[in-house]
Amino acid sequence: MPDGEDDAYLEMLLRDAPAADYERPVAEARARGAGPEAIAALERTKGLALAVRSVLARRRRREEELAALFQTASDLAGLRELDSVLLAIVRRARRLLGTDVAYLTLEDAERGDTYMRVTEGSVSAAFQRVRLPMGAGLGGLVAQTASPYATADYPSDARFRHTAEIDHAVADEGLVAILGVPLRLGAQVIGVLFAADRRVRPFAAEEVALLGSLADHAAVAIDGARMLQETRTALAELDDASRLLRSRTAAMERAVAAHDRLTDLVLRGAGLAQVAEAVTEVLGGALQVRDADDRVLATAGRLEPPEDDVLADAQATARRTGRAARAGAHWVTVVAAGSEQLGTLVLRPDGDLDDADQRVLERAAVVTALLLLFRRTLADAETRVRGDLLADLLAGGERDPAGLHERARRLGVDLRRPHVVVAVRPASGERQPAAVTLARFAVARSGLASRHEGNEVLLLPGDDPGAAARTVVRELGGVATAGAGGPVTSAEAVAGGYRDAARCLDAMLALGRHSDGAGLAELGFLGLVLGERADVDAFVRHTIGPLVDYDERRGTDLVGTLEAYFAAGRSRVRAHEMLHVHVNTVGQRLDRVGHLLGAGWQDLDRSLEIQLALRLHRVRGRRTAGNPVTRSDTGPATRTD
Repeated sequence: MPDGEDDAYLEMLLRDAPAADYERPVAEARARGAGPEAIAALERTKGLALAVRSVLARRRRREEELAALFQTASDLAGLRELDSVLLAIVRRARRLLGTDVAYLTLEDAERGDTYMRVTEGSVSAAFQRVRLPMGAGLGGLVAQTASPYATADYPSDARFRHTAEIDHAVADEGLVAILGVPLRLGAQVIGVLFAADRRVRPFAAEEVALLGSLADHAAVAIDGARMLQETRTALAELDDASRLLRSRTAAMERAVAAHDRLTDLVLRGAGLAQVAEAVTEVLGGALQVRDADDRVLATAGRLEPPEDDVLADAQATARRTGRAARAGAHWVTVVAAGSEQLGTLVLRPDGDLDDADQRVLERAAVVTALLLLFRRTLADAETRVRGDLLADLLAGGERDPAGLHERARRLGVDLRRPHVVVAVRPASGERQPAAVTLARFAVARSGLASRHEGNEVLLLPGDDPGAAARTVVRELGGVATAGAGGPVTSAEAVAGGYRDAARCLDAMLALGRHSDGAGLAELGFLGLVLGERADVDAFVRHTIGPLVDYDERRGTDLVGTLEAYFAAGRSRVRAHEMLHVHVNTVGQRLDRVGHLLGAGWQDLDRSLEIQLALRLHRVRGRRTAGNPVTRSDTGPATRTD
């Protein structure tokens, strides 16, 4: 290919020739009768030149966009009249996006809609006067959702709620493609910036971003003008301006002090109580830190909270606006992480709060959220570590008992002290909430929690399995059944304790004892049979322990009397003959037995357990010869117990 043709393309790039001109060298070459290879080479050169031209065009456009944004920022720094600044932004939006029309609407707080503030390129008087109800049309939807929306063909777009008034104005202006982006001040949408064409046209993502940047500048201009107007109004009265200045200076000093103090607390790993104290030192009054369930986590000073309905209304307002909300004499701000509400700060100040003071309270809410998230992360990590340890114990602690004991010691759990194992079966649909509750319950009691073989399992300090099982059921609000085993006093024994607990749980479910808790010993002889370690002493103690204790304290023989009574086929007459005492004495002793063992002791199931316990008690060494009662039996018939 001749060098002159390369030069031709370079010359066209240099003078930014139209794209159509790039076809001319190819056409001329064909006219000269150039060969296929020359034509192909020329086509490649043309393609490269057009690609370079496209890149240069995009860069020029980006430079124009940046220059416009810098110019807008410069205008804001000079802060001319608001109308001129907004008009400049609208004009730049129209020029940079290459649209037929650009316009800007602002919120009318009193009427609850938006109105046309500035237009560029508009020719319709009806369009320039139109108002957009919240949610109606593309602009109303942008204002309501605080998100950009674009349509290539508005009249036929069914995503928007069309109204006759808006559709008439749009048609009168001849608009078809419309792009709208919100003007935001914090969480509040104060208006919408639009770019529109009178033909079908899709809007690219970079065009949406560019218009959004211009909208941000417009929002800053509006906010700056508002602040300037407030300042001018304040300066109208010298005394008021002086008081306002002193007040704001003090507020800023408090805000700076609060910021420094809260930052230092976060860096030092302080707790919620220190944050509450720091806020009250700056703002005065009293403050409560509450969790998402309105439970008080920390308090600084004495505070009587507002009524529940007043507090709930203020919390709803704070969530909706993202700002502190008044609740009577109190101020409330929400502690949140993203869309999740973690808690609430409730402040009763000594006086009223200005904007800067409210910002201090809101800043404290952010710090509180960080601390709560950090606390949750630590708790989750500790729960996982504790769960892993219990899982290893349940798998069998014989492999490395010393290592398991050391891991437990680091978590504040001494496996050499008595612990009980509780197996829990939550009601249907309650498993996940129950697992979270039980994990917290175990941590609060220096225990462990995990899931094993379909059951929620806890290892808790103590030596009363039944009491521990019932406490767990109460903690879950009665929507679970629990069986317990133990106590165990080593890592190696935990797995066996769990097997007892699981057997106890299965037995309770089979017996229909739902929403209850018990240990194996409390299942009577059934627990004795099911238990991996037959705890005869526990069975005897649970069944006739009150009689044995009474005999030991009083020197009586209620145990022997009860044995004779059962041996005589529950006949008091035959029992008195066997015992060689008056029949009334037998009756009085049996009344005492009923008082100690409770109602129903003669029922079939209960009496079978009592007779088994009496036999086991005798086999394991019950004292008979020389018992003080044997001497008293020969005494007066009035000796009844």
